Amino acid sequence: MQHITAPELAALLADGSGKARVLLDVREPWEYQTCKIEGAISIPMNTIPDQLAQLDMDAAIVCICHHGARSMRVAHFLESQGYTHVTNLTGGVHAWAQQVDPAMPTY
Repeated sequence: MQHITAPELAALLADGSGKARVLLDVREPWEYQTCKIEGAISIPMNTIPDQLAQLDMDAAIVCICHHGARSMRVAHFLESQGYTHVTNLTGGVHAWAQQVDPAMPTY
């Protein structure tokens, strides 16, 4: 599993020349509704095993949660299922709000 910081992810997303990434937000629906990174898809952590068919095994997946712990667990799970391009957003949306988008609501 790779790790990426919020500023590094923001730069990759802004560049647009890199490989397409799936931004996988694994928080609960109420958390996703409170704030999210533009373009992220919501699949709550506890539903990931039943939703694997929605995720392309060859896609570059960036796992996102509030502070980075839940997303790290999901990233490890995805790797155990054969996904090879998995990255965890260090610090989660909290770091994104602090370091990239200070206007983002926090909780």
